[in-house]
Amino acid sequence: QVQLVESGGGVVQTGGSLTLSCALSGSTVGSFVLGWFRQAPGKEREFVAAISKAAIVTEYAESVRGRFIISRDDLKNTVHLLMTNLKPEDTADYFCGAARRTVVPISQVHFETTGQGTHVTVSS
Repeated sequence: QVQLVESGGGVVQTGGSLTLSCALSGSTVGSFVLGWFRQAPGKEREFVAAISKAAIVTEYAESVRGRFIISRDDLKNTVHLLMTNLKPEDTADYFCGAARRTVVPISQVHFETTGQGTHVTVSS
């Protein structure tokens, strides 16, 4: 059974940086498209970033492009999200996801496995 566990959330000031990590167990991460999405209170779930198998392609939501970087470490079975120049509107619960099936563009991928989330608060 594939499981994902996120870590790295917290409180940061506007303009600060934070790195989220997600560890996958129960399989090898190389078999999956990996990504992050977020959900703020009272808002719908929003795609944030995705990275293809073998890290060939990355895609980002327009709202985070140029500020966030997604990366994967297949040897350590992890995926990371470096978030820089954080804004109050980035405040949300962040979830990582894994998908066996690749779609194009990968921003449209369906994550069949997701983690429990980690909370990020950006204070103004």
